[in-house]
Amino acid sequence: MDLQGGMAELRAAVCRAYSAAAREPSAKHPFPTGAQFAGELGYPAELLKDLPLEALESFSGVSSVSLFAEIPAGATVLDLGCGAGLDSFIAARRTGPQGTAIGLDFSEAMIRKASSAALRCAAENTLFLVGDAERLPLPDASVGVALVNGIFNLNPWRERIFRELGRVVAPGGAVFAAELVLREAVPAEAVEGASSWFS
Repeated sequence: MDLQGGMAELRAAVCRAYSAAAREPSAKHPFPTGAQFAGELGYPAELLKDLPLEALESFSGVSSVSLFAEIPAGATVLDLGCGAGLDSFIAARRTGPQGTAIGLDFSEAMIRKASSAALRCAAENTLFLVGDAERLPLPDASVGVALVNGIFNLNPWRERIFRELGRVVAPGGAVFAAELVLREAVPAEAVEGASSWFS
């Protein structure tokens, strides 16, 4: 298999893993999920209690980016790799009724879950789209703030993602991103194959 084919296969495996977390949130997954994990990352319990269950039970990220990001009232916010929408719902509240939170994820199962939650709780200033981080289905300079909660390690086309963020974020806008960073190289035997991609 060539390099591009191997990267595409790895990305597809990541998508399958996150889609499984959407469909069966209580099952065991190769990464932490759920409301308790969100609390461990710094999301206040009082805030979590007021958010849709669907967004909480399938949540997975690396930080509470939607809380530390600077989100002006009325802004258009992109939540890239939104999953079931936890950060999107928080961003929608922070930007207010004149703003919009756009959640985008490559997992159709996650987007269905987020969209269902938005309908159930009448979150009218949210929009959830299926799409690829390296090919954003958004116009140039259409976003004021972008949130990225731990997707760079999961997508091998990082350069394209950065280029796309540069394209869709308007001049004067901002990207708030969080990611896990290793302090030393992982041994080769520990990272061979998609099954250990999350370790």
